[in-house]
Amino acid sequence: MILKNLKFFSQKNNFIINTILEVYTNFNIIFIQESSWTTLHSIPSHANCEDSPLMEVVNHPNWLTFAREPITTNDYPRVIMFINIRLSSFWFSLHKDIINHKDILLSSFFKNGDIFWLINIYSDLSHSMIKYFKDTEFNIWNLLIIMGDFNIWDSLWDPSYNHHSSISDNLFAIADSFNLILSCSTDQVLTRYLDNSNNSNLVINLMFLHCNFYELNTHLIHPEWCLTSDHTSLTITILIAEEHVATCKRTVIKNSNEKDEFIKEIITSFTKLNLSNISNISDLEKVILDFANIIDHTWMKYSKLVNITKHSKSWWNDKCNRELENYRSSKSIKSWKSFRKTIKNMKRKFFNLKIQEIANKKRGPWEFMN
Repeated sequence: MILKNLKFFSQKNNFIINTILEVYTNFNIIFIQESSWTTLHSIPSHANCEDSPLMEVVNHPNWLTFAREPITTNDYPRVIMFINIRLSSFWFSLHKDIINHKDILLSSFFKNGDIFWLINIYSDLSHSMIKYFKDTEFNIWNLLIIMGDFNIWDSLWDPSYNHHSSISDNLFAIADSFNLILSCSTDQVLTRYLDNSNNSNLVINLMFLHCNFYELNTHLIHPEWCLTSDHTSLTITILIAEEHVATCKRTVIKNSNEKDEFIKEIITSFTKLNLSNISNISDLEKVILDFANIIDHTWMKYSKLVNITKHSKSWWNDKCNRELENYRSSKSIKSWKSFRKTIKNMKRKFFNLKIQEIANKKRGPWEFMN
């Protein structure tokens, strides 16, 4: 799968996770805070012979579910991450070995040989999550996003609130340690709405993005997507840079005069090396270094700069290009399968022709006459 960007969806919600997973299939990653755990059935245990409840979070066949297992009955995690199954090839992983906290979910994925990190957050009123970050050392690079329900009231991100909290200073220090910056939404609306008049509607769902992202201050808040939750949904699309396609490489063209001259000059130069005077390691190292310099000089003399692309394959043709562009524009599973099928067929036809050519070369002329 070709991954150009990541589409995130985040919401604090206890009861409608199934609806979210069914409806918002165009997103790649879904963060849920204060998720609900349900009892599947009761099983006997060494601690309770009268059966202990087996608890589980919502699962869906189209999503990979990441959640920390509860350590005790009073320690159920309050954050869940759902990864669209289309992203399975990027090897998403949950990292309890680095962060093992019920309100913090750390995951990673691989792309083009690099590892990237994501964090889903729920902060309770005692802000145990922030205390955990302050007291724990981390060595995490390429953290793309921290998003969730922070439960912090502050005028820094909520113009309707007139006070500043010292907890916010700690939060910004944590974000700065990960090279993250607070993102402000394009539409300055609230993120929590309550029915009672005793509590104010506020902005407490936040998002911190990598400071080099162009997507800063472009995320959206969706009050119309609340459903039964008292918190709005937050969404952001983060551009993940595509692998560099076109590159320049020096090469000696196969079956060319340059290749013959290159090999001839290397052999001639090697025979001229004074190998008989090698009596110790220093002499051997000098000869090896001289020969390496000769190879470098000769390579630069006979090689040429050529453009190489990831599609520089003998079997790649216009049909492959059309199927690839179709998938890039639609991002549908159907077009992806069609693209993969086309590649498979083109490879098969190409290698069948090659095998036939080799077989024909091995035949004698009398075989064709028969």
